Amino acid sequence: MAFDIEMIKDVYSRTKERVDIAREVVGRPLTLSEKILYNHLWDGNPTKAFERGKDYVDFAPDRIACQDATAQMALLQFMQAGKSKVAVPTTVHCDHLIQAKEGAVADLKHANSVSSEVFNFLESVSNKYGIGFWKPGAGIIHQVVLENYAFPGGMMIGTDSHTVNAGGLGMVAIGVGGADAVDVMAGMAWELKFPKLIGVKLTGKLSGWTAPKDVILKVAEILTVKGGTGAIVEYFGPGAIAMSCTGKGTICNMGAEIGATTSTFGYDESMERYLRSTDRADVADAANAVKEYLTADAEVYANPEHYFDQVIEINLTELGPLLNGPFTPDLSTSVGKDMKEKATANDWPIAVEWGLIGSCTNSSYEDLSRASSIAQQAIDKGIKMKSELGINPGSEQVRYTAERDGILQVFERLDAKIFTNACGPCIGQWARYSDPKNAPKNSIVHSFNRNFAKRADGNPNTHAFVASPEITAAIAIAGRLDFNPMTDTLINEDGQEVMFDEPTGWELPPKGFAVQDNGYLAPEADGSHVQVNVSPTSERLQLLEPFEPLGNTINGAKLLIKAFGKCTTDHISMAGPWLRFRGHLDNISNNCLIGAVNAYNQQTNFVKNQLTGEYGGVPDVQRAYKKAGIKTIVVGDHNYGEGSSREHAAMEPRFLGVAAVIVKSFARIHETNLKKQGMLGLTFANEADYDLIQEDDTFNFLNLNEFAPDKQLTLEAVHADGSKDIIKLNHTYNDAQIAWYNEGSALNLIKKQNAS
Repeated sequence: MAFDIEMIKDVYSRTKERVDIAREVVGRPLTLSEKILYNHLWDGNPTKAFERGKDYVDFAPDRIACQDATAQMALLQFMQAGKSKVAVPTTVHCDHLIQAKEGAVADLKHANSVSSEVFNFLESVSNKYGIGFWKPGAGIIHQVVLENYAFPGGMMIGTDSHTVNAGGLGMVAIGVGGADAVDVMAGMAWELKFPKLIGVKLTGKLSGWTAPKDVILKVAEILTVKGGTGAIVEYFGPGAIAMSCTGKGTICNMGAEIGATTSTFGYDESMERYLRSTDRADVADAANAVKEYLTADAEVYANPEHYFDQVIEINLTELGPLLNGPFTPDLSTSVGKDMKEKATANDWPIAVEWGLIGSCTNSSYEDLSRASSIAQQAIDKGIKMKSELGINPGSEQVRYTAERDGILQVFERLDAKIFTNACGPCIGQWARYSDPKNAPKNSIVHSFNRNFAKRADGNPNTHAFVASPEITAAIAIAGRLDFNPMTDTLINEDGQEVMFDEPTGWELPPKGFAVQDNGYLAPEADGSHVQVNVSPTSERLQLLEPFEPLGNTINGAKLLIKAFGKCTTDHISMAGPWLRFRGHLDNISNNCLIGAVNAYNQQTNFVKNQLTGEYGGVPDVQRAYKKAGIKTIVVGDHNYGEGSSREHAAMEPRFLGVAAVIVKSFARIHETNLKKQGMLGLTFANEADYDLIQEDDTFNFLNLNEFAPDKQLTLEAVHADGSKDIIKLNHTYNDAQIAWYNEGSALNLIKKQNAS
């Protein structure tokens, strides 16, 4: 029996009418993405055709999912919204605050000890406001959502960039900042610029060593880390239909790494099989009743170039296994000879110290079974393990079933560490080193999604490469980055040359899924009596104070930092050890922009304080400006704020007194987060003006009092020698978003509306 089955049936009951009307309004056949979007309009039945990439549209998502690191701030904000219960089904999943070190049992016990205050807070808030709560150890949010909540044709938002994983079950599932989630929890519309559409046609069929992971690694190579920005990627074709549901989820999951709004697949038999296998036959039956509305119209897939803004075609029969990295998820290399040449040319360490299998991207039963088939071969053929191996099952249901079927025991026979059903190394929760900053240069291979510097273990010298679970297993066993399991031999313990056979596995457990305790706690029907206590002396949690509006006169602002090159949300607000402060805005603000590279000295966390002429850490310098009542700006390069959806990367600068972030281009979620917090997120009209910004500049906004949609803002940069440059700035604010700015934040406006 599915969760929220009546809500799902309600969505399907209106689908035919709304999609048929949308088809008439738009005047042509519709893609799957368009069907879902038009079926979830806040105002009901469609009345106009929206322009992709231009029109802002209000939507009504079906549900919300939050992971524990982002849920803290989201729920702290929701507590200020004046509501007694969430307006749509919402869940909280405790998966980020569990550090991988010794193994599942010890690590979970440690997490429950050191983070009990946070877990108790999240559980009590969930109970009070009607939110489903998944305990620590229950699993990784996106795998749990796929197993329990995702449904074809639905729309959900989640406070994690990899919410997009649910596209594997035919959803439009989008990662957002916590403030967006608060809007929907409070019963308000959720705003999104109507996405552009990228179609990816998959022909042929995966076989041998090639896996669904290789599809998205190839797409990342083609589109790069920002090529999907502002677009939904819709996969179709015979290769898509032949793929498993969890394989589709893997592809959608890593769509976050190309900046895509989300990715999705049309409803097919693999999704039906998955729904029935995960005890949701009722959802499958309901979906089958409207199945032609849960995929694109036939004309779309027959002539995709007429309906998508961009079309990519990949022949899966010709696709081989890939390794992407290091330091960026779009640098793609074929396994074997190509990797050897590239690694040698770039001085990448050939020896592989760790292989890591799991994360929200590749932790399904199918993933573990295929990787274990390689591990079993190593045992059978007498191959000694050359690297260390770590496994993160995706959920307690997957873990329990894999243990029942002997899969985990295969890994354990190779001395692998079975970590908790949690994110662990994928998001920096890996106690690999006692002193990560001074750790040695090395290479690791993992089946995760991101591989930015310091992402997994805090070591800037760790070269992380992304691969499928089966390739990760093979390379970890071989211990060499350039190992090609399709052609290369290994010497076993008897001195014989042996080769791996192709991996095998099960799409779904032959004996079905099983679990004793899935870790779910349902909220009370009436939680009004539940008390939520936050100690004023807590270092982990802090009640929020409303932000004051920045106003329409900003003069005498100073430059905090001009960031050089890639500046992700990991650079702006690091994870790892800082996760423990995600519910305490003042404390976590001490990591504000400490990973960004200062363009003037190429150093991190070392910027000039114009009040003293001395250099110091970014948060320290910014706090000095705040104490003096001086606003500041941050300047950045392209795709500023790519990566995780964490709103802390916007809230911290806002809390410390940054008024504007001015860049060449933004990643979508971060730009929205800045707007939600009542800041100015602006782009250079002329990208070359980035070079005009000098270290000792003072800034005046000349026409902020005329802030309006589609109207450029003008910035006066006054240099130390008295000379000036006039810089034109673009923005994407609409009237509603300008209202957020004028009120100080979107939350301030919500509170004002609820009070009236």
